Amino acid sequence: MTLSVFSLLTLVPFAAGVAEPPKPFGVLPTERQLQWQDLEFCAFIHFTVNSFTDKEWGYGDESPAVFNPTDFDADAIVRVARDAGMKGLVLTCKHHDGFCLWPSKYSEHTIAKSPWRGGKGDMVRELSDACRKQGLKFGVYLSPWDRNHAEYGRPAYIEYYRNQLKELLTNYGPIFEVWFDGANGGDGYYGGARETRNIDRATYYGWETTHQIVRELQPNAVMFSDVGPDIRWVGNESGYAGDPCWPTYTPHGKDGQPPCPGQSMYQEGEHGHRDGQYWLPAEVCVSIRPGWFYHAKEDEKVRTPQNLMKMYFESVGRGAALLLNLPPDQRGRIHENDIASLREFGDVLKATFGTDLAKGAKATAGNTRGNDSRYAASRVNDGDRSTYWCTDDSELTAELTLDLGQAATFNVVSLREYLPLGVRVDDWALDQWSDGAWKEFAKGQAIGNHRLWRGDDITTNKVRLRIVKGAACPAISEFALHLLPPQAK
Repeated sequence: MTLSVFSLLTLVPFAAGVAEPPKPFGVLPTERQLQWQDLEFCAFIHFTVNSFTDKEWGYGDESPAVFNPTDFDADAIVRVARDAGMKGLVLTCKHHDGFCLWPSKYSEHTIAKSPWRGGKGDMVRELSDACRKQGLKFGVYLSPWDRNHAEYGRPAYIEYYRNQLKELLTNYGPIFEVWFDGANGGDGYYGGARETRNIDRATYYGWETTHQIVRELQPNAVMFSDVGPDIRWVGNESGYAGDPCWPTYTPHGKDGQPPCPGQSMYQEGEHGHRDGQYWLPAEVCVSIRPGWFYHAKEDEKVRTPQNLMKMYFESVGRGAALLLNLPPDQRGRIHENDIASLREFGDVLKATFGTDLAKGAKATAGNTRGNDSRYAASRVNDGDRSTYWCTDDSELTAELTLDLGQAATFNVVSLREYLPLGVRVDDWALDQWSDGAWKEFAKGQAIGNHRLWRGDDITTNKVRLRIVKGAACPAISEFALHLLPPQAK
């Protein structure tokens, strides 16, 4: 198994006479979760017959003949995502309408029955290949609800659904994320029945068996739903995580029912639970437009670069991941208005986080674990996320100071914990050296994978991080300072 940067340090044996590593605290992430959390920012691609019928949810009776993008370019779509700073892409291979973007051998309601590429095309193939070529991870969305299939709501459909899942997990290379939607059951075409079919969401899908298929075929893939099992829905589609947003979480069912996709107290996902039973970090899924699919009437309603930056700080900056939807238009391209906004946003991201003003600063701490240099304060600004500053077990509150050597101006602070040891920090604060004394300028709860603070410009030569309350001795892997350019404010 390929290990993330987080795990490497824990594999290095410590020499005799030096401090032992701290013991992990609470529930811990798996290796696949660590790899996923390292990505932080990915693209969602919603594309199906809805893109041509001007709908958000297709009824399931749409003819495959309506699907005919005139200028589809997978490389161009992936390039837009890559240039904006995204590290992965999740494609809606089948939405609720049941239309498949690959030539599934288990269905007639597929791209093979469309005029696109003369019925010989495979959009999943083209996008997965483009992702590999340009260095992005590739993921799949396969809607559990199918408003087209005649057997939906009956046992035969589950076999069909799992067969299609197996196709996606075996024919398109490594998959980093599998997305299970919580929208399940209701009215639909259902092979011409045109009726309402409701299912028992807790039992119908046999989720444990379906999850095992993913584990066997794509062991490094994380699975998304309201309740995991690897990552959770943040509980809204507005582009923010709660403050704080704990990566630990205990799913609760609605109205006394067992928790399952589409049947959970999903609002709790915004904050998570400090004492959660599982490591289930949040994913913030949101569209760059009001709708998930392309609609020409929304061309002037694309999110601005400033709004995208706000969402970034309120998702990635609170320890969650941001999955931003980019819906292709009827050409099969990302619209020019979307590209313009993304390009400016991506440029600001690079300008901001491309320079760490704390690099080279002298880092000192009130306590270092066993006075061992492996846990020294300098680990927070060495550019290596597999190293961390840590204190003795008895030191649950601690201070670390960055001496910049000369005055510098910043308006963003980036903090990270070393996740393989769990979430250890409850409360933190930041101080600046001003007029011969420390002055607090920020405080909050939770650091986790990534905590970003942004505010007014601060000019100082020293900055201090205080761990105000810890559940265990802190393990901080990053303390960085950045400057957002004026156009981003």
